[in-house]
Amino acid sequence: MSAKVVALADTARRPRRVAVGTFDGVHRGHRAVIEGADTVLTFDPHPTAIVHPAAAPKLLTTVARKAELVGGLGVAELVVIPFDATFAGQEARAFIDEILVDALGADQVAVGENFRFGHRARGDSDLLRADDRFVTREVKLLEVDGEVVSSSHIRGLIAGGAVGYAATLLGEPFVLDGRVVHGDKVGRDLGYPTANLVPDDAHALPGHGIYACGAELEDGSEHAAAVSIGVRPTFASGRGELVEAFLLDWEGDLYDTTLRLSFHKRLRGERRFATPDALVEQMHRDVEDTRGVLAATRQLT
Repeated sequence: MSAKVVALADTARRPRRVAVGTFDGVHRGHRAVIEGADTVLTFDPHPTAIVHPAAAPKLLTTVARKAELVGGLGVAELVVIPFDATFAGQEARAFIDEILVDALGADQVAVGENFRFGHRARGDSDLLRADDRFVTREVKLLEVDGEVVSSSHIRGLIAGGAVGYAATLLGEPFVLDGRVVHGDKVGRDLGYPTANLVPDDAHALPGHGIYACGAELEDGSEHAAAVSIGVRPTFASGRGELVEAFLLDWEGDLYDTTLRLSFHKRLRGERRFATPDALVEQMHRDVEDTRGVLAATRQLT
């Protein structure tokens, strides 16, 4: 069950165990911070998009997806602060007084050791610990395979196609939600009709290639899917970047519905084929490889 998404202005003051952070991806390091909290306090848009717009990252999670993930951790409430220039200028002490104490009534505050807040990022866990109105819990950065688990590292893995290892750090597969739109029907002509999704430029997208995915439909049913991300080099589409999902053992009309893709493994890179027949032969192999991957993960059969 998703956590309830609440604007800060709509919260009622009560004793809360609050985990504070951007939490993009809600990865395993974030989960250690969130453990034991009943409220997660986060920001939208990503603070970097306001403070350093040119460096704004591709997002791993929408607010809705973040609510799903923290809800799955037992958190009842996701409080969202609109991050704008005015909020960025708020002093760290005011953040504590006005938000954590006055608005939320926090009696426990959990943050990661690298969390900074307030104007010019002057607030840190030392400032929080100095306040005796709540207990501060600082969580050390999580390391896996000798490297710190971070949203930026995971973004790099996904951009490079390493979705399997990204899932290890996230705690579950990376998810992409999209609306199914009409395409050129090239896949249908080849015997592999695909659901075509238009990627959101603000969100992370796996690097070009073919992926074994799970596909969840609006009715909640789940299917294996061979997914192509790229520019379709064998054909001149002129459409730019495409996300095309072929659902195994399924027939129907998905136009104008939302499809959720969960990325389990990159099967191969995108490449040009000499003929459509050569492409179809490879697509046969991609479908069987997808079936094997999803069966091995016990996600789908």
